Amino acid sequence: MKKQIKNALPAVQTGSLIAGTGDSLTRYIQEIQKFPVLSASQEYEYATRWVRDKDMSAGEALVASHLRLVVSVAYDFKNYGVPVADLIACGNMGLMQALQKFDPEKGFRFSTYAMFWIKAEIYENILNNWSIVKIGTSANQKRVFFNLARAKRALGIMDGNMSDDQTRAVAQYLDVPEGDVRRMATRIGARDVSLNAPAHSDDAGGMDILSNMTDSRDNIADIVEGSEARRRGYEMLRRHLAELKDRDREILVARRLSDPVVTLEALSKKYGISRERVRQIEERAYAKLRDAILQESGEGK
Repeated sequence: MKKQIKNALPAVQTGSLIAGTGDSLTRYIQEIQKFPVLSASQEYEYATRWVRDKDMSAGEALVASHLRLVVSVAYDFKNYGVPVADLIACGNMGLMQALQKFDPEKGFRFSTYAMFWIKAEIYENILNNWSIVKIGTSANQKRVFFNLARAKRALGIMDGNMSDDQTRAVAQYLDVPEGDVRRMATRIGARDVSLNAPAHSDDAGGMDILSNMTDSRDNIADIVEGSEARRRGYEMLRRHLAELKDRDREILVARRLSDPVVTLEALSKKYGISRERVRQIEERAYAKLRDAILQESGEGK
């Protein structure tokens, strides 16, 4: 996979995924602006050539046109303690993963599909550079790390240090051992200690300015939780779309999942049926897809 990814990179990236910081980063951003933004039809053509024939030039064109998307996403996470250049490098790896897995026949734009993989790689990089995550080696510990804040909100727990009863309630809510909840809560709480105080401060008990500022950034656990939810949602959507009849799926994708939306008139001519019949098929397919997703997610009971 890594060899395929490296081979698929456009010329501007051959030296490394991203070259340095400062002036070199500025030059990199200037260089990727030279790649044209593809239209929907061009994107479909390149993606089809890549998937069908493994046409390297088509793959490079598809990737190159989305390098600026990676930069845009990376800058959204510039305040999480990881250099922007590193975030861009990880995002580019995510873009390559998307290239390997993308299916243009599903009816989605490549940028929509690639966004998930770009963010997933960036999230992983941020978490790997966050010391707490290195401690969360088991699946249960990671589950607590990603979901502790949500569990506490759901249970109405406002205390920083949870009591035994509160710890037990969280463990039951997350379906993990109490010990994992206790250990991870302690480590997450320990990260709140400020490291911004002057090293030679005469006032040992003083608080620095940073300690009293409200952090306006999104909670990383919430971000990852949201990303995982979107991934599950996309997988359910993809799976249940495949269960529809071909014509029903094509009409639903054209009417609900395409940009721009295909008109009833155009679809009626394509399939040789009335516009009202197209609308009925769309509504029927949508209802079937919705019910299947709700049933699988447990919300349709």
